[in-house]
Amino acid sequence: MDVDTALLYTQRTMNQTIEIIKARRSIRSFSDRPVTEETLSVLKEATLRAPTAGNMALYSIIEVVDQQKKERLALLCDDQPMIAKAPIVWVFLADMQKWVNYFNESGAVRRAEEAGLALYRAPGLGDLHLCMQDAIIAAQNAVIAAEALGLGSCYIGDVIENFEEVRSLLNLAQYTIPATMLIFGYPAQAQHVKLTPRCPISSIFMTDEYQQPHLKEMSEAFAAHEEQRRRVRSLPYDNSGTLADYYYLRKHTSAFMKEMNRSTEVMFDWWVNG
Repeated sequence: MDVDTALLYTQRTMNQTIEIIKARRSIRSFSDRPVTEETLSVLKEATLRAPTAGNMALYSIIEVVDQQKKERLALLCDDQPMIAKAPIVWVFLADMQKWVNYFNESGAVRRAEEAGLALYRAPGLGDLHLCMQDAIIAAQNAVIAAEALGLGSCYIGDVIENFEEVRSLLNLAQYTIPATMLIFGYPAQAQHVKLTPRCPISSIFMTDEYQQPHLKEMSEAFAAHEEQRRRVRSLPYDNSGTLADYYYLRKHTSAFMKEMNRSTEVMFDWWVNG
C-alpha cells in the first residue's frame, strides 16, 4: 500500500468512526435475531481494548445469561422489562477484589512487609474511583463497538439501585460493586427516530478553570432540549413549565433517585468497611 492509499484509507476509517459515534442512540427494543458467538467474541475483544489505569483492568463484566436473573434485574432496576428481553446483558463492576486476592495469595503483601517496604492497606475511595473509571471506559468502548457491529445498546444506570439484592443476586465480593449495566441486541426495526439534542460545545468545554453556569447559561445550553419537549407536550404544568421543572420533578426529586442515593451509600460503606 503506497502512502497516498494509506492516507486515504485512514481518512475513510476515521470518518466512519466519527459517523458511528454521531449516529449512536439508545435502543430499548430488540429483535429476535440471535447474536452469533463470533459477533459476541468481537464485541468482547473490542471492549477489552479500552484504556485502563496502569493496565490493571480494574473491572470485571458479568454476562447475565440466566433468564430468571435477567427478570430479577429488570425488576430491581426500576422495573424495566426490556432488560429481561435483551439478548445480551452485561453488568460492569468496579473490581479491586481480584487484586486484593492476587496481592495476598501471591505473597506480595508478605514480602513487602518482611522487607519493610510497605504495610498492607485496604482499598479506599481512591481505588474505587479508579475502578469505576476503568469500568465506565470499558462500557463505552463496548457501546461504540456494538454500534459498528450493527447492534443496539442501552445503558442501565438503575443497576446502582437495590444494592443489597443485586449483591446477593450476582454474589458480589466486598471490593466489587456495580458501575453500570449495558443491554445489547439487534434493533427491533429500522431506526429513523431523530437523535436527541446535545448541548452546544461552548456550554460544556471550559478554559483553564470551572466557570459556573447560572440561569442564562443553562437556559441557552438546554434550549434545544426544552423546545423538543415542548413540541411533544411533555413539560410539567400543562406544558407551560421549563426543562428545569421537568428534570427537577422527574429526576432530581424522584423515588428512584432517592433509592440510588441510599443504595450508593450502602455500596461505598460495603467497599470501605465490609
